[in-house]
Amino acid sequence: MFNVVFWILAIWFIVNVIWMWFRFNDQKLQKTFAWINCLAIVIGFWVYYGVTHDANSLANWFICLNWANVILAIIQFYFGYRHNNAGHTAGHTAVHGN
Repeated sequence: MFNVVFWILAIWFIVNVIWMWFRFNDQKLQKTFAWINCLAIVIGFWVYYGVTHDANSLANWFICLNWANVILAIIQFYFGYRHNNAGHTAGHTAVHGN
């Protein structure tokens, strides 16, 4: 189970990064992938700490992958929930007539 989950998470990470890179300004996609990535993070840490595994090199890569997913999710949440200040300011001045 440990190896299977590792490879599933590794493939998800690669697909996630590729889609994030090519659809960088799509906030809806960034939010969706960030929340899916949170689920992958929970599963990843649960499997790493909850399932018995050998202390081999795959275990080291597994924990690195989990932390890389944490960083990626933070970046995706930032770009998914950020506000475009230029558009927000332009709309604000148009409403108030400044």
